[in-house]
Parts: sequence; C-alpha cells; structure tokens
Amino acid sequence: MGSAAMDSRKFHDPLVTAKGERRAQVALSALETLWFNTGTLCNLTCGHCYIESSPKNDRLAYLTAVEVAAFLDEIAARGLPTRLIGFTGGEPFMNPELMAMLEDALSRGFDALVLTNAMRPMAKCKAALLQLNERYGERLTIRVSIDHYGRAVHEQERGRRSWKPTIEGLCWLARNGFSVHVASRRLSGESETEIRNGFALLFAELGVGIDACDPVRLIVFPEMDASVDVPEITEACWGILGKSPQSVMCASARMIVKRKGAAHPVVLACTLLPYDERFELGETLAAASGVVPLNHPHCAKFCVLGGGACSRN
Repeated sequence: MGSAAMDSRKFHDPLVTAKGERRAQVALSALETLWFNTGTLCNLTCGHCYIESSPKNDRLAYLTAVEVAAFLDEIAARGLPTRLIGFTGGEPFMNPELMAMLEDALSRGFDALVLTNAMRPMAKCKAALLQLNERYGERLTIRVSIDHYGRAVHEQERGRRSWKPTIEGLCWLARNGFSVHVASRRLSGESETEIRNGFALLFAELGVGIDACDPVRLIVFPEMDASVDVPEITEACWGILGKSPQSVMCASARMIVKRKGAAHPVVLACTLLPYDERFELGETLAAASGVVPLNHPHCAKFCVLGGGACSRN
C-alpha cells in the first residue's frame, strides 16, 4: 500500500496547526554550525535530490569567497560560538572559489565540512586539497554521498557510470589520510542495520578505514517527500516524544544562500528548505537569530521524527 497523501490543511499557519494547536517553535540556542550553499549546479541529476541540483539548475547562484568572508567576519565581530563551517550544494567543488573559502574558514580556526559526490569536480582540486589536508588535517572533513553500498541502487538514483568515480574518489581521500565520512540514504527499503552491515563489507573490501557502526562517520539519512502525510509538531509533542527543541538543527545551525539575480546572500533557517521563503530570516546572522516555526513536512519527518541532522556532531 502507498503512503497517504499530505492533508492540504497542514503546514500553513506558522503559529497553529490544522487542528488549532500551538505549533512548535525552535529558538536559536547557539550558532554552532553555519552552512554555505555554494550553488545548486551539479554534475549529476539525481532522482530524489531534495534541492533539485543538476547541470542546469542555477536557482541558487555561486557564492563568492568575499561573501563567505563577510559572514565569518560577523561571527568574529559578535563573538559567536560557531565551530563548524559546512559547504553544500549542488556539488561544492564546481564552485571555482570553494578552495579559497575553505582556506579562509580553516585559517580562522574553524572546522570545515564539505559534502560531495567525490567525482570529477573534486578530482580537479586534488592538489589544493592535499595542501589543505597537510596544513589543517582533521579540521577538514570530506563527506562523500554514496546512496547505497551496492552499485545498482546508487546508480538507479544517480545515473549510469556514477558509482566507479565516486568509489575512486572515496579511496583517494582515504589513501591520502583525509578525515572522510560517508552519507547514505534509506532508498532500498532495508533496515538501518542492514545498510550499515552492507557498508561495513564495502569499506572492508575497499580498504577504507570507516567504522560503519559510527553514526557520524556513516550517516544514514531518512527519506524526505513533502507530499506524504506526516503529523504536525505541536508544543505538546516535545514531552510526548521525549525530545528537546535543542535537538533540532535550527536550534544550532543556519544556512547562507544566494538566489539567482539577488544582490545579497540571505540566511535560511535550515539546509533542507532552500527555496521556501517562509524560512528566509534576513541578510545577517544577527537578523537570523530568532525563533523558527516548524511549519514544513521536513521539520517533522526529517528532524523531529527521523532524527536527521546535517552537521557531523
């Protein structure tokens, strides 16, 4: 049987649910992670990409190193407790200024995390990456997206001939001593234990030293489909679920994007909602420090009920 369709009355009012209950809101307790979406262009067109990245999608323009530096300057000026700077896309290595952004973030003492498919765009940056790894070591982490431990499921999602270059990229990173993580997904219908066991065999076969049982080194993300019905999260849900608002990503993270044609980047509440203007919070980190209503299906399915988080900690 298929999943029930979303009730059209849900996720409209930022303050109350369709049933008239007070919607849960999340306050920014501390900006621990700042994400930069470097642009939506990608060398692949995946079947279920939440951000619809492709070689043609430029709805989010390339950020520049100067624009990134302005937000890093604000972190310093305001004395914010930010520890991790994340770079996502699209494919971040397609942005011609990514290496300058990484150098800037790492030289200021931040940890840096790059999400990549580890294919040709990353391969073109090997020399610069080796230099960064030599200087900054464990403070630079590369997270490689591998949708399944088997080639067939991965290529069904990412396209023919996408498996081999990604695996070669993963092995290159491991051989050269990078801090390397893997992000996978529940595309196959298997349990998380089955997925982790499959990756354990793959990593052993490849000689890649990643502990598949470590939920940080191997993240298995829940699937997101905004058209499938999920419950709205009310203030009462925290107690019912035994969860804290501080466990949700928007309590400790924000994302910077630059919309195509825009004069300035803006701050979003969440990495998962790049196009929903309801989650646009302003042009500075100071302006984006307010509360976030959990007014989207992803808030419920991915973050609260699915336990998903995009940062590595």
